Amino acid sequence: MGDFQYFDIILFAMIAGFLVLRLRSVLGRRTGHERRRDTLIRARAPLSERAGSAGETARGPAIAPLAATSVDAVSQGLERIRSTDPDFDRAHFVAGARAAFEIIVSAFARGDKAALRPLLSDEVYRPFAATIDERIAARETLDTRILRLAAFEITAAELLGHTARIVMRFVSEQINVTRAADGSIVDGDPAHPVEKTDYWTFIRDTRSADPNWALAATASG
Repeated sequence: MGDFQYFDIILFAMIAGFLVLRLRSVLGRRTGHERRRDTLIRARAPLSERAGSAGETARGPAIAPLAATSVDAVSQGLERIRSTDPDFDRAHFVAGARAAFEIIVSAFARGDKAALRPLLSDEVYRPFAATIDERIAARETLDTRILRLAAFEITAAELLGHTARIVMRFVSEQINVTRAADGSIVDGDPAHPVEKTDYWTFIRDTRSADPNWALAATASG
């Protein structure tokens, strides 16, 4: 009996490790053979602002924002992406984006830059990392809890050259509390959650062999 239990522990550990490795590639890909492509494109201009939580990190000029579009326009944009990348799957992308939202918000709150690095474009990572460093220097901590993710949907999609861009709208109920070193509250209220609406833009070079999408811009609405 003990040998079977030991085997189960090893098996579950292997499964958990596999899921972690698959996290980065879950956005928008079916399982199967991948074509050889070039490297992933990142947004080029820097974000100009930083704020206290991941969902509020900045409206900057990293990329021109995509306005919310009609259902037909979204479908047409996704179809253009699919025509360039036949492996793209809408349902798979949405599920991966939802997972990425929760992971990125949580990693930002606990200051885990290693977890953030592979999921963000360079221009988004820099202000996230700088805000984390400032928080550490001030000896402050951020407690963020997503109590409920009320809605998540694609609001815009387009293909610019070989670059696919998809905007996701997330409506969440969160508690965000910043505390000083002595535990006193600097900002937020642990007893009163707030509803937040965030628009996150994900990009990917459809020619790339790398299946990952990068978070290229964030905005709150």
